[in-house]
Amino acid sequence: MKKTLMSLGLTVGAVALLAGCSSGDTKSDTASSKAGKESGDKKVEELNVMFVPSKNPADIVTATEPLSDLVKEEMKKEGYDVEKVNITVGTNYEAVGEALSSGTADVGFGVPGGTYALYQDGTDVILTATRAGLNKDSDKAKDWNDGKPTEPTDKQATSYRSLILAGPSEKGQELIKKVNAGEELTWDDLNSAKWGLASTTSSAGYIYPSLWLNDNVDKNISDIKASVQNDSYGSGFARLASGQIDVLPVYADARRDFADAWTKEYGKDDIWQEVSVIGVTPPIYNDAVLVTKNGDKMNDAMKEALQNALINMSKTDEGKKVIEVYTHEGYQKATNADYDSEIKAQELIKKSSK
Repeated sequence: MKKTLMSLGLTVGAVALLAGCSSGDTKSDTASSKAGKESGDKKVEELNVMFVPSKNPADIVTATEPLSDLVKEEMKKEGYDVEKVNITVGTNYEAVGEALSSGTADVGFGVPGGTYALYQDGTDVILTATRAGLNKDSDKAKDWNDGKPTEPTDKQATSYRSLILAGPSEKGQELIKKVNAGEELTWDDLNSAKWGLASTTSSAGYIYPSLWLNDNVDKNISDIKASVQNDSYGSGFARLASGQIDVLPVYADARRDFADAWTKEYGKDDIWQEVSVIGVTPPIYNDAVLVTKNGDKMNDAMKEALQNALINMSKTDEGKKVIEVYTHEGYQKATNADYDSEIKAQELIKKSSK
């Protein structure tokens, strides 16, 4: 998954749910229910939606601008009249978790499982994202290093890999050469490199790479001698390109997302030739849509309405453009239990960092 942290979001205010009911003569309970759903039988003054900054915050703000009207439209079909949808971007993953836990944010978009694990007491999972699967999915790092772009397939996937990338620096190329020769990397190899890390709650940028280190060299990511924290994957790739860091853990299709920036913004030649994989983690469950447990809106009916609304929104042309900023292609209903593995991963990291 970052430069000096900056917030592009506005402070979200207090929220209130005003419940109403439809009136009039009906011939049956079914007809009454249908009429209420069509007219919007519940009024919500504000719905505060916060996005995680896993991409360039400015790009997220631009891409998600249409979300407000789309959510209003789809929630209307579910029987909810939402007057205002506030869209913000958190300064980091923890800011989104804190806002949801406190109830100042109602919905969190693109939240990785690791962040949910940290804030599970104050949040519920309602959806998980689906993405196009990739044409590479090997456990072996060298299998990803054929110099060709990683391409999407037509198969939808609910999980992804974290890849440990090495860049064009002298140390980065040294590690790549060893991996491509079929040699195992040692702790000395890895600890002699400078790492660029994401937030400590990022599944792809911190948690699963730490598990990978634990499995392969019996170390934790906190043991790395030299590391910096990036405020976004964009700043991480910029540092990798300039040689400020040698190693960058990312989600599996990150090179595809930053291929243009690699040449146009960072002044390099070809990301597929200059950046290679030195480690592959086990599959990670996709980003979640979370809701707060601590607001006055999120009863079971509201959560179900949001599930249906966001799934239906993601099937429209306009909705697809909004969620494309996270390379999401759709959503499916999910529960907290789907992310049990993330909770276990967090517990392991806590133990290994003591």
